[in-house]
Amino acid sequence: MKDNPYRPGAAHVPPYFAGRNKERSEFSRLLKQNPVLENMVLTGIRGIGKTVLMKEALRKDAVENGWLWAGSDISEAVSVSESHLARRLLTDLNTFSGAWEYASNERIPPGFTASPERQVSRFDYQTMKTLFEYEPGLTSDKIKRILLLAWELMRKNMPDKRGIIFAWDEAQNLADRSKDNEYPLGVLLDVFSSLQSQGAPFMLVLTGLPTLFPKLVESRTYAERMFRVVALDNLNSDDSHQAIMKPLDNEPDEIQDFFNMNSSEIYSLTGGYPYFIQFWCRELYDYRVGVTQIVEEQDMDLVERISRKLDMDFFEGRWAQLTDRQRDLLDIIACLENSGGEFTVQEIVEQSKSTKHAFSSSHVNQMLAALFAKGMVFKNRHGKYILAVPLLDEYIRRRKDRKR
Repeated sequence: MKDNPYRPGAAHVPPYFAGRNKERSEFSRLLKQNPVLENMVLTGIRGIGKTVLMKEALRKDAVENGWLWAGSDISEAVSVSESHLARRLLTDLNTFSGAWEYASNERIPPGFTASPERQVSRFDYQTMKTLFEYEPGLTSDKIKRILLLAWELMRKNMPDKRGIIFAWDEAQNLADRSKDNEYPLGVLLDVFSSLQSQGAPFMLVLTGLPTLFPKLVESRTYAERMFRVVALDNLNSDDSHQAIMKPLDNEPDEIQDFFNMNSSEIYSLTGGYPYFIQFWCRELYDYRVGVTQIVEEQDMDLVERISRKLDMDFFEGRWAQLTDRQRDLLDIIACLENSGGEFTVQEIVEQSKSTKHAFSSSHVNQMLAALFAKGMVFKNRHGKYILAVPLLDEYIRRRKDRKR
């Protein structure tokens, strides 16, 4: 039996990368900068395809345009201290710098002195770590000097390369820790702003949830001028159709006809969210080729059965973490006409008046703060909120309908 061509899962590369031409075009514009004036923030809710876009399409575009690409996922550990941030930068740089020829007696950028303790021939992690520890100054000063030296060595060892892109996923985990006098996020912004002003060809590509850009601006107000923010939305109907059909190019005609006939309904059920397209198509494919057996509940149609499986696999774990009162508030939000978009505290208050669970404005604010902490809602910079989980409102409405 042939393998199922669809791949739902966190950061799994789909069999066909559909859409995102506008986003890639904007990134191509940034790749042509000389000097670098703008960096990229790629943002959107979970399941929208940020990670796949960055690690597959944008990385490919950057490499084809002569850029070196250093990337990784950002964990909360990076925000523990400025030294942890430095370690992350040096580790990523080591991806290719470890092959560069380097000697401690060659020309060093102004302000940088060679360590007499160790003669080296490669600009690897250990070399950079030694230089970092030996050089005086603040963490930001040390990082700047090492990256300036990396620029010099890149021009010598890889003269055909245009620059280096540091691409970090889950960048919303970056944060300053003022109570500990640690400012890793501020250091990152300071370092790249300074280097770019000197003409160094380094660019940041940060991917994260909608909370990311406000955090950047909160840390350094000039971050507004440093970044081009690209917010990912769900796929349109044409791109969704391509995501559904392209993986089936080598499948029998009857399989292709089945999916083509149901493409519009799949788009309606998934809202064009890439993860849900892969989930639904994987289940439908198994059903069509006979992997899925006859459902036990003979009165349950295929759509309802797959919906229940999706709810169990994707939504139930998140829902189980909520208190009854938090669920009441989300029930009210799901009844708003604009539940799938932006909504305000006042809209929630007004909607709650028609239910047995009325909320005051202050109570709504407190509850939304708690839901924000649990990753269920986001607040944007305009004082409005959105649900942080795609199609959460539809899941909530399905739950209510099943209880009736």
